[in-house]
Amino acid sequence: MIKKTVLMVLLSIIVITAFGGCVLQSGGNIAGKDKPDSNASVIKSSDINIAEFESTQGLKKFSSVKELQDFLKANTAQQSSGVWGGYTAGMGRTDMVMGIQPPMPMVVPVATSAGVQQKGAPEAVSAPPAAPGTSDHSKTNVQVEGVDEADFVKNDGKYIYTLAQNKVVIVDAFPAADAKVISEITVDGRPRDMFVNDNRLILFTEDNNEVFVLPQYEYRPVPRYSQKTTALIYDITDRKKPQQIANYSINGNYFSSRMVGDYVYFIVKDDVYYYNNVVDMPAIKQGPVKVMAPDVYYFDNPEQNYVFHTIASINIKSNDINAKSFMMGYSDNLYVSENNIYITYRKNLPVRYYEIEREERFYKVIVPLLPKDAQDKINAIKDSNLDSYEKWDKISSIMEETYNRMSEKEKQDYITNVDKAVSEYEIKLAREREKTVIQKIRIDKGDIEYMTKGEVPGSLLNQFSMDEGGDYFRVATTSQFWTRDSSVQYNNVYVMDKDLGITGKLEEIAPDERIYSTRFIGNRLYMVTFKRMDPLFVIDLSDPKEPQILGKLKIPGFSDYLHPYDENHIIGVGKETADNEWGGVSIKGVKLSLFDVSDVNNPKQIDMYEIGEAGTDSEALRDHKAFLFDKTKNLLVIPIREITGKEQYRYGYYMQKVWQGAYVFSVSPAGGFKLKGKISHLDDYEEQQFYWNSPSAVRRSLYMDDVLYTVSARKIKMNSLDNITEINSVDLPFEKNQYYEYGWR
Repeated sequence: MIKKTVLMVLLSIIVITAFGGCVLQSGGNIAGKDKPDSNASVIKSSDINIAEFESTQGLKKFSSVKELQDFLKANTAQQSSGVWGGYTAGMGRTDMVMGIQPPMPMVVPVATSAGVQQKGAPEAVSAPPAAPGTSDHSKTNVQVEGVDEADFVKNDGKYIYTLAQNKVVIVDAFPAADAKVISEITVDGRPRDMFVNDNRLILFTEDNNEVFVLPQYEYRPVPRYSQKTTALIYDITDRKKPQQIANYSINGNYFSSRMVGDYVYFIVKDDVYYYNNVVDMPAIKQGPVKVMAPDVYYFDNPEQNYVFHTIASINIKSNDINAKSFMMGYSDNLYVSENNIYITYRKNLPVRYYEIEREERFYKVIVPLLPKDAQDKINAIKDSNLDSYEKWDKISSIMEETYNRMSEKEKQDYITNVDKAVSEYEIKLAREREKTVIQKIRIDKGDIEYMTKGEVPGSLLNQFSMDEGGDYFRVATTSQFWTRDSSVQYNNVYVMDKDLGITGKLEEIAPDERIYSTRFIGNRLYMVTFKRMDPLFVIDLSDPKEPQILGKLKIPGFSDYLHPYDENHIIGVGKETADNEWGGVSIKGVKLSLFDVSDVNNPKQIDMYEIGEAGTDSEALRDHKAFLFDKTKNLLVIPIREITGKEQYRYGYYMQKVWQGAYVFSVSPAGGFKLKGKISHLDDYEEQQFYWNSPSAVRRSLYMDDVLYTVSARKIKMNSLDNITEINSVDLPFEKNQYYEYGWR
């Protein structure tokens, strides 16, 4: 009896080994073109079979709402039958549901601007002549030259445009001694980002949106709540009296945007709404009028959640708009060059892959380790016409009988061999599963055209993990996966051709570490990984087929952001680290590093500057637009939240003193980092309630001529670049009672 019990326990271990460890994942993708071609096929309802083991990943376009409805219905049916689980119906557009308009009047709120005249078409606006600005001014720190990135602070050498809670504020900022607020635009919703292009300003806002759904065969519309993204275009020829000239809205959350020349491209993500046989399609409105229903493209890879990714382009001068919508899973990163948009997301294999995987693991890995006679019997059962339950009933009996014939040593050896073989098999499969899909979409003067897709092992950290160099696309990834009893982690670099096929690769770089920052500069990649030390890798990409590591430097700490100083020097911003008394690594203050990479085989850290104690932070670690650098001015500015002392008992509990402001440095290879001064918008340590996310925290900095401007939620302060003495200060409209509604802005 005891032997029987032990046998069943061991057999259970084998069964768990064979059938355990399967993780059901989901993801998917889509992208599209204006007109169907060899890359895009229009599907018919009869073609829909999303539970097939092999998905084609081919580009397809829904030709009607009915076909999209049938696709989602098939999806829901498969989940309800247990084929794949966890489908969550999303939130989508429902003011146009299968062509049916609800009988009750519906008015889409227009994001109007208080006190601003709204016009139907752009016109020339006469404005009083303004004092000239300066051509010597900073711009938003962007990844790709010629591709502007939206931000909540912009300047043109004369005026500063900033978002202050629910307002766009225009400040006549040059000359600094006469700086003052000259206009405010109050907008509905939550302002996110903006662009300024000559006499045009485009603002993106998000707002809660109530729309009405008429379920099938019902008589009364019911409300549904979703997010709405609005693009507001202003004529700012007269900065004192900006005029709204266009208003476009799309249901969904604002994802990201870029501006190339006079064309603004922005992406809105909206969960697909499918409920009570109601499907809501993407639509673009100008004010309350629907002006466009973009074509919807997709790949027939099943998803646990579907998301419309609507890519829209607006000519900021003529207000012309164009858009396409791609139905895919949850995207995570975006890279934009002057000619292409690259959208990335984790690959999701069809659910049947995981079901077949469990069965194949048993037959391919476990059965071959059994004695020959047991193998023959099991394979005969496998090839029989029995159902799966009957097969396993007979197979388990054979395995029990076989196991009972083994000696104790044979049993132990068998279990050890099975564990090892299954672990190796799981690692091999995990390498195949852990991939990122990259969709390439061409952009050209407002046109949007799907090109191709590619895949790379691993996942991307952020937009700086990607780069387009000529006809090649380069990416850096971290591969990380788990088996039943271990985890694996390493890093990779891939070079892809214009069709996103892999032409060259470096794999398994820095085992047991992950990427913290990357920067592509010309034909080099600078990559920082970290676990206990900070290896800075210099990687040569000049031969697309043979990328190679030229050198590396190991130092304490890590860099979260890398910025080129010149072709031979790199600035890093991150955190310092130190070994602790428990044998681990402790994170210390913010660290600036200056690397000399002139000798690519032997990179060196030639200077380092540490700020604050453990807990000190900088927004520049997470957002490159908070980083201000100008080599010609020998200027580096970063915002800092500095921990300045040990914990003290204050306000009823222990807390540390916090200083918020900006650190201003000169930097050069010869002199390293030299602190020129510190600028704060608060004369004392932070108030208790603003220990985090203070409205006095400096978040952006810029310069015009020889004046440094720092921006917080409360004010814009102007200081001399020569000696950091204060010149002027302009208060921004800030209301404490709106702080938690609009946050910093």
